[in-house]
Amino acid sequence: MFEPLTRRLEFFSDALQLRAHRQQVLASNIANADTPGFVARDFDFRQAMDSVRSRGPELRAGAMPVLTGGNAQHLRTASALADVPDRNRVQYSVQTQPSLDGNTVDLDQQRANFIHNAVQYESTLRFINGHVRTMLSAIQGQ
Repeated sequence: MFEPLTRRLEFFSDALQLRAHRQQVLASNIANADTPGFVARDFDFRQAMDSVRSRGPELRAGAMPVLTGGNAQHLRTASALADVPDRNRVQYSVQTQPSLDGNTVDLDQQRANFIHNAVQYESTLRFINGHVRTMLSAIQGQ
């Protein structure tokens, strides 16, 4: 009965966790903009999301033991996406501006990617919030 209600929340949860991971990768790129020889990295969010969706509900619910006992009905944590191959397949970014020290970080591009990802993260949070409010209204009969 609750599966249709929670399926959408699981999708948004997966998206939120992948967005958080991408934000960390982009922040690392920005932090290392002046490090000689640093190669910028990123991953394909869409491909990672497709990989999460293709795992199926039976694998997603019990992918990692969470809480005590590892019950498959418990909520998943961020570590539950650790087994997603595309999440861990961080690729090197294509260099757009040559630099003498070998650093491939294009600071303007990385900042734009960071802001875009932050906006997407915020919108995902708003979708989750709206979905939870809708479910609470239905439960309370309002």
